[in-house]
Amino acid sequence: MNEALKRIVRVFFTYSVRTISLLLAVSAISFVLVNASPINPVQQYIIGFGTAVSPQQRAEIEDYWGVNEPPIERYFSWLSEVLHGNLGESALYRRPVAAVIGERFWNSLALMLCAWLLSGVIGFGLGCVMGMYQDRWADKIIKKCCYILSSVPTFWLGLVFLLVFSVWLKWFPIGFSAPIGVRGEDVTFGQRLYHLILPAFTLSLASFSNIALHTRQKLIDVFNSEYVLFARARGEGKWTILCRHGLRNILFPALTLQFASFAELFGGSVMAENVFSYPGLGSAVSAAGLNGDVPLLLGITLFSALFVSAGNMIANLLYGVINPQVRAFAEAGRNGGFV
Repeated sequence: MNEALKRIVRVFFTYSVRTISLLLAVSAISFVLVNASPINPVQQYIIGFGTAVSPQQRAEIEDYWGVNEPPIERYFSWLSEVLHGNLGESALYRRPVAAVIGERFWNSLALMLCAWLLSGVIGFGLGCVMGMYQDRWADKIIKKCCYILSSVPTFWLGLVFLLVFSVWLKWFPIGFSAPIGVRGEDVTFGQRLYHLILPAFTLSLASFSNIALHTRQKLIDVFNSEYVLFARARGEGKWTILCRHGLRNILFPALTLQFASFAELFGGSVMAENVFSYPGLGSAVSAAGLNGDVPLLLGITLFSALFVSAGNMIANLLYGVINPQVRAFAEAGRNGGFV
């Protein structure tokens, strides 16, 4: 127990240092790119009022935003506020950026978790089917579908599903995360899940192909190995070989790809949320970019980097739990020894 606790503390400390370094780099690069872009946050802020602003009022707004200060001073001033927990105020929503992110994050988290689980289960299952029936009709059909879906943009797939399942068949709602006209506190869990199914399924189909194709190839390698040849000589069938020898050899690579898809899902959720008008971080960052809401854009960028880093840290902790050989190899590498 002590060794396990020490390992968790060590991994957490290592990833904390890496995450802090990553966030500093992301904040600097994002700030430079935003300042190099033609976005004028003051003009966008004034447009949000919908009324004319006098030159004196414009000058006061510029002083408030610090537009006339050198970029280095503005960056460190903004970074100091971020370190104190103040991400600024959204010019689009007229609310603190932290409040907007906190409200939108739970919707995006539910969408990404459902899509993440669906893509893992579908990809792993289809990969096992393709690997067991190599070069047969099932393998050829599923493999072609994987190639096609991996090439199709998420927004196009979402539009097709929206047209077929929402407009023609009317099985699912057209969009949003809750029924129109119902207050947030009155929305039931079933209603939220009903509105979540189609965008989550769309996002999962856009990202399961890599896991399916990789699992197929790993399972083929397992079936071509010498110990599987010996198992066949003893009379074991395909499903018995899959359960006894295949799953433990292909599960770990599939899990690695599954956690590596965190960043891909976060990027794909931007398209899915805009197609289905789903109120998450993806639709918020699109609105911030189109309307020049610099504080919200920078805040979501930092939060997304933190979210992906946290997912990678959880993956590394789970690797050692699922596969003890990884933990032993890591310990040997730190001690300068061999496994």
